[in-house]
Amino acid sequence: MTDTQAPANATGSTSPSASTPAAPSSGAPAPGPTNPVAPAPAGARTAADVVTPEVVAQLVRGVVGSGRTANHTPFTGERLAELPESTPEDVAEAFARARAAQTAWAATPVRRRAAVLLRFHDLLLERQAEVLDLIQLETGKARLHAHEEIQAVTIAARHYGVRAASYLNPKRRTGAVPVLTKVTELRQPRGVVGQIAPWNYPLELSVGDALPAFAAGNAVVMKPDTETALTALWARDLLVEAGLPAEVFQVVLGDGPVVGPEVVKHADYVSFTGSTRTGREVARGAAARLVGVSLELGGKNPMLVLRDADVEKAAAGAVRACFSSAGQLCISVERLYVHESIADAFLERFVARTRAMRLGTSLAYGADMGSLVGERQLEAVTRHVEDAVAKGAEVLAGGVPRPDVGPLFYEPTILEGVDASMAVCTEETFGPVVSVYRFTDEDEAIERANDTAYGLNASVWTKDGRRGLAVAARLRAGTVNVNEGYGAAYGSVQAPMGGMKDSGLGRRHGSEGILKYTEAQTVAQQRVMPLAPSFGMDDEKYAAFMSRSLRLMKALRLR
Repeated sequence: MTDTQAPANATGSTSPSASTPAAPSSGAPAPGPTNPVAPAPAGARTAADVVTPEVVAQLVRGVVGSGRTANHTPFTGERLAELPESTPEDVAEAFARARAAQTAWAATPVRRRAAVLLRFHDLLLERQAEVLDLIQLETGKARLHAHEEIQAVTIAARHYGVRAASYLNPKRRTGAVPVLTKVTELRQPRGVVGQIAPWNYPLELSVGDALPAFAAGNAVVMKPDTETALTALWARDLLVEAGLPAEVFQVVLGDGPVVGPEVVKHADYVSFTGSTRTGREVARGAAARLVGVSLELGGKNPMLVLRDADVEKAAAGAVRACFSSAGQLCISVERLYVHESIADAFLERFVARTRAMRLGTSLAYGADMGSLVGERQLEAVTRHVEDAVAKGAEVLAGGVPRPDVGPLFYEPTILEGVDASMAVCTEETFGPVVSVYRFTDEDEAIERANDTAYGLNASVWTKDGRRGLAVAARLRAGTVNVNEGYGAAYGSVQAPMGGMKDSGLGRRHGSEGILKYTEAQTVAQQRVMPLAPSFGMDDEKYAAFMSRSLRLMKALRLR
């Protein structure tokens, strides 16, 4: 994620001139609007229907905060809700409450803890319409993209609800001397996990990351982004309804530079998703206290369309990979490498599909893309496109804001002719902009795809599955999808997900996604004789006995 990702506090104005930068005005002529607008269905809900005073009062009961702040909807810039704001003293209080509750929660049998996740899974599916409305209102994304969060969280809840015990149960290990040394590996919860969650996926990257921490016996103090706090608070409320003790899950709100360091200051382990720059600061704070940290950070993710790819499927996949959640997805594609022999055919289809995408603001299915989340994101997208056009890049689709739809809308944009002199070439845009590069040599394409400080996600398209796997293995990214943009790898929760290089440390999902929230403890019980001279042996005879034993263990291939 970019350091420009955090939405600025909205002013409440819906005037396009007040919140929308001008369209590109230098270089090649700016294209006009092309994307259609999805009509609002009759009787569609509004923010006033969803975010009622009663709903807000119910949700903010989970916040430790003595000040006041507010959040806003990107669709109009209007205020959604007044919220509590946490001071450093409030953060300390939240950790004290969580720490007091964690001991009893850790003593709860793991299968009972996991059962909470399975009940949460069912409740989330039953009541998904409620949180889909909140996700859309707080992020501005299309409803289908909001539903991706439902999918991701329920998959994680099911996985850890079913598998937590097998990950966490005591494990027998081979001792120093078999039979004589009995060894058990235990997994102890770290205590209170401090979680700092971003705005772009407010359900998945808040409660989705917290679920394995709870299953492992930890308490959590979460700091969601204020602009998307209602979604995270709704998820907390649902987890409590599913059986999680309320004090085990604390929420604090406030400005990142104020509240974030306080969370790091008190946590026994830190989980952070956000920009690489802020991730480094989080890592320094955790290192100073010698506590563990996991970081999912930025990306400049590549997609490779090989010469034997199905261009129709690749073009449809590129639309999803590049423009889901208006490109405000850590694992979305921003660099598209296409083999020269099929580039024209691919671009004809990709451009047509992109121009046909429907923009919309309704709390209903039907729109293909929603809004950017804040003025800073719109400014970053506009800056990247303006800079590229001024330096000679060609706009194949999009390239203009759409204030007629909403103050923060920007059309899905395809650029060609981008080179290293342009900011969009190497900087993470975190918006609906993709640069297309043609190639003739596959080795060169792989090298160019790897030529970045980031290594979060990648995509490869080919009709030859074996070839796709071979190319994937050469890409320096934590997840690689073959014939899919991002969902296949991310949704496969038995396998780890995370970044290489500047894209982060640690992994979510799979065994690593839950064991990171634990401390490994080795308990070894020595029996019959000590690991020292005994039974009348002197030092020399004991050394000879141990030497023979070591040779025997190698011969028996004991591990």
